[in-house]
Amino acid sequence: MQHLDHARALTDAVRSVVDRAAASLAGRCEQDGRISTGRLDEHQTVAYDLASVASALAAAERLVAWGERGELEAQLALLLAADVAVDLRARVAGRQAAWGLESGVLDDQADALAAGRDPALADAIATQVLATGEAGKRHLPEELEMVRQTFRRFAEERVKPVAEEVHRQDLDLPEEIIAGLAELGCFALSIPAEYGGMSEGGEDELVNMVLVTEELSRGSLGVAGSLITRPEIIGTVILKGGTEEQKQRWLPAIAAGEKMCSVAVTEPDVGSDVAGVKVTATRDGDDWILDGVKTWCTFAGRAEYLLVLARTDPDRAAGHRGLSLFVVEKDAFPGHAWTATQDGGGTMDARAIATLGYRGMHSFEISFDSWRVPHAALIGEGEGLGRGFYLQMQAFANARLQTAARAQGVMQAALDEAVTYARARKVFGQPLADYELTRTKVARMAALLAGCRVLALDVARQLARGDERGQLAASQVKQLACRVTEWVTREAQQLHGGYGYAEEYTVSRLFVDARVLSIFEGADEVLALRVIARNLLTEALAEAGAST
Repeated sequence: MQHLDHARALTDAVRSVVDRAAASLAGRCEQDGRISTGRLDEHQTVAYDLASVASALAAAERLVAWGERGELEAQLALLLAADVAVDLRARVAGRQAAWGLESGVLDDQADALAAGRDPALADAIATQVLATGEAGKRHLPEELEMVRQTFRRFAEERVKPVAEEVHRQDLDLPEEIIAGLAELGCFALSIPAEYGGMSEGGEDELVNMVLVTEELSRGSLGVAGSLITRPEIIGTVILKGGTEEQKQRWLPAIAAGEKMCSVAVTEPDVGSDVAGVKVTATRDGDDWILDGVKTWCTFAGRAEYLLVLARTDPDRAAGHRGLSLFVVEKDAFPGHAWTATQDGGGTMDARAIATLGYRGMHSFEISFDSWRVPHAALIGEGEGLGRGFYLQMQAFANARLQTAARAQGVMQAALDEAVTYARARKVFGQPLADYELTRTKVARMAALLAGCRVLALDVARQLARGDERGQLAASQVKQLACRVTEWVTREAQQLHGGYGYAEEYTVSRLFVDARVLSIFEGADEVLALRVIARNLLTEALAEAGAST
């Protein structure tokens, strides 16, 4: 297919540019055979742009492979490949020296780029997307498609009817949603069968989680789409670092949906720099005493298990090596504020933080004052001392993949709203859907969504296989999906005109919900600089060393 030939030529050309730029930047950031964080920070602008292009390119390359499945798939691949190429040229323009490149980047791809930018291509894609509301076929095995459809029905029948009320009034998440998802095994997806879960290993182990998360987030990010995130993080940490007794004690209750979970890592002065955690855990006989403040603890009121990252080594020079993880058990509390007390005088005092969107689960700031937990609450007990940072980082890979799936659900919901409104609304005597600009926007929405989907499924399989590149790929799909969801929801809102700004229209909720995605589970800039760019440069440095 000519579409695929052009798409492949563009992605190959962009890959060559990215590799050359990474090698050039690696040479400037190398110190004593390694990438220096200090030197990398001297080139943050180029490093951020390079990482962002690399993330989008990863999706485009996988979409090209997916494009073999049909004409629409090939068209979407070409549109996304051209989009990535144009983005690269814009980021390089005027900064060729900083990128280590010559002028005329991608000039030899004029024909392929013209084919991908042709409004006729977008028009052909839009015709099919406007007819179906879908960004191409999923091409899933029957068993996975059945899982997806099951949770799509749940989202349609149970989540959507309450989504607007929960959002506008900032209500607690309805208990019947939790009960219904528990009955469907939603909280058991990634927990092994031996601990009451549904996971039996295999390459598709995390694919189920991605599919379920997207469908629930399509119904509502705050009401259902994010419910799996915290069990996913806690479950991963317990499986990787917990004792056998801890696994037997905590995992079955999580899998059954009997115990809800929250995560307390972020602090008022410590966000993505997890190694700077200040909340302390001080040993006192058979107990640990927690003191300090955590913030952005989503669902911490309703949750009975609270995963707390605390400093167990009083020597702050130990940095991330002095951190450990605890599972703090507590009662469930409704509402926007709560206080828990212990007989010995310990307290947890919490208040919900008012937010633009992402409502229903509530995000709390929690103050720990002499709160006692038994030594058995320390994940890994004696062997878990000082391992909290490493366990948390391992769990974040799954969480970042899951967050990408949440973004995809919001994107699909925005595409749904855009298609429905564009087909029904008449402007100057003809349907909004008939205008070229509308069709170009809808086509780009579909291409971005399709690219994120194929990349997310590939990342899910990488992580399940234990592929060493899975951590990088999870950060890439998270960064890309969350960033483009902001554009998709904005354009869906823009197509609605003034109605898009009215709360009575779903698209306004999608717009404010999308804004949080690039902030949590690894802020966009931190992922780009500290994870993606650093990994790209490290690989480039290793390749340069191997060739000398």
